[in-house]
Amino acid sequence: MAGRKIEIMDTTLRDGEQTSGVSFSVSEKLTIAKLLLEELKVDRIEIASARVSEGELQSVKKITSWAATTSFLENIEVLTFVDGGKSIEWMLEADAKVQNLLTKGSLNHLTHQLKKTPEQHFADIAANIALAEKHNIKTNVYLEDWSNGMRNSKDYVFKYLDFLATQKIERVLLPDTLGVLTPEETFKFITEVCEKYPKIHFDFHGHNDYDLGVANVMEAVKAGANGLHLTINGMGERAGNAPMASVIAVINDFLDGVKVSVNEKALNKVSKLVETFSGFRIPVNKPVVGANVFTQTAGIHADGDNKNNLYFNDLMPERFGRKRKYALGKTSGKANIQKNLQDLGLSLNDEDLKKVTQRIIELGDKKEVVSQEDLPYIISDVLDSDTIEKSVIVENYVLGHAKGMKPSATLQLIVEGVQYEAHAQGDGQFDAFMTALKKLYKTHGKIELPKLIDYAVRIPPGSHSDALCETIITWQRNKKEFITHGLDSDQTVSAIKATEKMLNII
Repeated sequence: MAGRKIEIMDTTLRDGEQTSGVSFSVSEKLTIAKLLLEELKVDRIEIASARVSEGELQSVKKITSWAATTSFLENIEVLTFVDGGKSIEWMLEADAKVQNLLTKGSLNHLTHQLKKTPEQHFADIAANIALAEKHNIKTNVYLEDWSNGMRNSKDYVFKYLDFLATQKIERVLLPDTLGVLTPEETFKFITEVCEKYPKIHFDFHGHNDYDLGVANVMEAVKAGANGLHLTINGMGERAGNAPMASVIAVINDFLDGVKVSVNEKALNKVSKLVETFSGFRIPVNKPVVGANVFTQTAGIHADGDNKNNLYFNDLMPERFGRKRKYALGKTSGKANIQKNLQDLGLSLNDEDLKKVTQRIIELGDKKEVVSQEDLPYIISDVLDSDTIEKSVIVENYVLGHAKGMKPSATLQLIVEGVQYEAHAQGDGQFDAFMTALKKLYKTHGKIELPKLIDYAVRIPPGSHSDALCETIITWQRNKKEFITHGLDSDQTVSAIKATEKMLNII
């Protein structure tokens, strides 16, 4: 396999668009086509099926018009049909130069769908190829249902390949149309055709119905396949096609001597753009391009990364234009927090680090996701709380809000070990809480609480989580102002925490 170059043909714009509910606009197809060829640097792209719609025709025209001003026109391919020349007419109108002719690769499909003999089918195909050549259109040939053909009608497949060996074609495209092959079968079948027809260029087109798409592609390359058909994010019919990002990573890391032209650093960028245009969401745990795949969550992993990168593998995020992250949650531990602090240029002593870790664990127990941007606010809140000696504790409270009724609050307060309780209504839940609090202090403390003169709520700037919001309350007492902060996932609770700090200050 030393020095072998494998052609990569992306079929996101044709087979990938057969994903249920996905339809790209003309401008979206053009944008994706440019990215695939210019930035991702795939060898070829299959962009449409002939005769599908007027919109499809306009898409192809836009792409071929752009490609005519570059060197990419013969890298652009269109799926066509054995239809007496109608697809060729469509190709000519679209100014496309390469057809991928869909033909029958199993006797079962030929007999029951076309109801023709092999000889009749071959004659129709020969006529199509000759017509294409007459109009300077190059031909690749798909053997639809080839995988089942090799399983159940191998004599027919080889008879067909004997015929294609006499034709003026560029490539033979071998699809596992129904995604039924095992890796062992893929290796066996590709080996057979490559050994029997060494002068034919064979592409393998894998589907993912059993989640074996990447494994089958790997075996196809080992067996001698010359090209692969892939899609961005594994888009495609049913369970989709073999995914571009995973396959490129596998080839680069596990198949010595095999080369591909694809630019790894562009994979994530193109993946995100296709996700946006298609509305087809990338699973967060999808290899290489998923949101979570370069995020360490367990604290032991972060600790190991601090100790000679014990939990690194060859899939380094920088290869794909990404960065490793360390999640903050109940399993993260001190090592994850230290990693995030390093990124932010912050440091804490061991005692403060333990306190911050405990607060993050508490948030994790509430199923809250904490982001790196939240961390300075958690630190501020925890350390600020520690500077205030607590003689007043908001022990319990019940907040009520029902349609047609005024919000209410029942409050249980402990002041220097003595428990007090009050109930009140207000214009909102926090207002009801404050009314109950004022009632307690007026009755038992014989003091007037500070006046609330400003109340602001914000999420930490840059945070992409909904784990935390910060409430900043400005109080006035004896003509002097002071500010307290509260931090929680719930806005009213964060305001109550800020109020508890005020009570301890006074």
